[in-house]
Amino acid sequence: MRIISGSHKGRRLTAPKGLPVRPTTDFAKEGLFNMLHHRFALHDVGVLDLYAGTGNIAYEFGSRGAQSITCVDQHAACCHFIDQTAAQLDLPITAVRSEVTKFLERHSGQYDIVFADPPYDFPKKNLFLLIDRICDGSFLNQDGLLIIEHTKDHDLTDHPNFNEARRYGGSVFSYFSN
Repeated sequence: MRIISGSHKGRRLTAPKGLPVRPTTDFAKEGLFNMLHHRFALHDVGVLDLYAGTGNIAYEFGSRGAQSITCVDQHAACCHFIDQTAAQLDLPITAVRSEVTKFLERHSGQYDIVFADPPYDFPKKNLFLLIDRICDGSFLNQDGLLIIEHTKDHDLTDHPNFNEARRYGGSVFSYFSN
């Protein structure tokens, strides 16, 4: 895993073996952040990273100057790795150990960007429930953006909050707003 831009550009990070993760590829991450760079001043954003895994996306936001980043993952080892790495890199990242649905039920807060990378076998109906919860709730700021990373096997274009989708290899990023 590598940070591709910002204050920690080129920094390689090695996650412990055995974490239940599938980190976003550098190719996909570069495409994602190229798009975000044209839409947001990344040094001013607040980010919520759901199903954070290793924190790969969070480190990229932090390296690019995001003001605050909250990572949510249900696995203790993932949260420990995120906290440890954020401290080493002096990034404004907080890891929360929680199942995402429970976190969304009891958490309040608004973000400029909500990024969610649920397991690739996540059912489409559950993806729609996740999108509904974030877009219909108070999680996105007025011009906020929800990004769902998923496989090409899921077509989310029929959701009413859908904006666009971009494919990078086997990963698709679908974008949603209020």
